[in-house]
Amino acid sequence: MLATVGIALFLGFIALGTWQVYRLQWKLDLIDRVERRVHSAPQPLPAMASWPQLDAKALEYQPSSLQGQWLTDKTVLTQATTALGSGFWVLTPLQQADGSQVLVNRGFVPDTLRRDWAGGPQLAAATPTGEVSVTGLLRATEPKGGFLRDNDPQNQRWFSRDVQAIAQAQGLAQAAPFFIDAGLPDGSAEPVGEQKRSSASDLQSQQWPRAGLTQVRFVNNHLVYALTWYGLALMVVGATWLVVRKRKHVA
Repeated sequence: MLATVGIALFLGFIALGTWQVYRLQWKLDLIDRVERRVHSAPQPLPAMASWPQLDAKALEYQPSSLQGQWLTDKTVLTQATTALGSGFWVLTPLQQADGSQVLVNRGFVPDTLRRDWAGGPQLAAATPTGEVSVTGLLRATEPKGGFLRDNDPQNQRWFSRDVQAIAQAQGLAQAAPFFIDAGLPDGSAEPVGEQKRSSASDLQSQQWPRAGLTQVRFVNNHLVYALTWYGLALMVVGATWLVVRKRKHVA
């Protein structure tokens, strides 16, 4: 019985370690692909005719350019945690010449400025009228999942950038199945200290929304996990050897 348990644990730990090795290679490929992609030249958006079959994940983080007019009254705020602290993303649809709408994450605003950007005068004042051009990173929709709270469209409380749900709530009939993070990441965003975060005058002096905060660095702990699982497998072997040795001495 003990031998059976030992073999099962050994094989299980070896399988988990091997799975982490595969995950490590997948993560390294992802990091390399994103690193090359974010530094490429901006491309036009995929044509609207291709949207029903489009795999946005395959194009994620591609620098993209688009033109259109802001639909300011369709703006929503979604909760965000960034290098600048906690706050909200400002998402405003951009209507293109073909009548389609693309949700654009214009950037981050702190918690203290939520009221100004939730349909207030600051939003209108900071939103140009007429034709505008936007450059940013194409992003796949973020449906609710994991530890995120459920979106509450009726009360305009959004916890994920779920394009389909936002489009439905805001009456966007021809919305793209992806969104754009305005700006290109430059790594210039620094964490805001507690004192600086609490200073209203300092917050008001900065330009909001703050674009270019897309997270393009990925946590990669798969090698550590793999070594941990393989180490546990070796511990099972060692423990089994000790038990067998002890039994021999007893006999």
